[in-house]
Amino acid sequence: MKAKTKAELRSEYRQLRKGLSSEKVQEMSRDINHRFLEWLSDHPELNHFHLFFPMDRFNEVNTFYIKESLEEMDKVLYTSQTNKEETALETLKLPKQAEFFLDEWGIPVPQESIKVSPTKVQLVFVPLLAYDPLGNRVGFGKGYYDSFLSKLDSGVIKIGLSFFPPEEKIEPEAHDVPLDYCITPEKVFSFSKQMASN
Repeated sequence: MKAKTKAELRSEYRQLRKGLSSEKVQEMSRDINHRFLEWLSDHPELNHFHLFFPMDRFNEVNTFYIKESLEEMDKVLYTSQTNKEETALETLKLPKQAEFFLDEWGIPVPQESIKVSPTKVQLVFVPLLAYDPLGNRVGFGKGYYDSFLSKLDSGVIKIGLSFFPPEEKIEPEAHDVPLDYCITPEKVFSFSKQMASN
């Protein structure tokens, strides 16, 4: 069977998300945080985490639960803002208990932050719409994250977050950077081993 195009998957998963109630989004986001913390218990060496923050109108995973959990563990947190002139992501170091405002796209942005190099980042949470069993992902089509990830050290862990199970197959493009893991409310999928673990 022919694999769906990225455009078809974007449309399909936008509709699937739209069908989720806000209560369901929060419930599943908390479950994803729980799964992540279970996974993190086996990785005490990780201290520097790069987070994306959710656009509510797209029913994205609420990563503020993960932020709060990591802050309680005294981890160092980063996020990004878009440099429109360079069409690139700039890395921001987050202060604890940061206050946020919504930018023109509805993305939560910290009111106070320090622009830094991403060299200390050990793990990046990657937004997505769909993914497959090899870690290929479909994003929003802007290419910001693939460009950002391609400039990081190859050892940086890339974790997608999704409310849904994987697609059977996504055809990658030359510039795509695959995920190492994807966390859903039910499972942590590991792509380096091409297997799922509970």
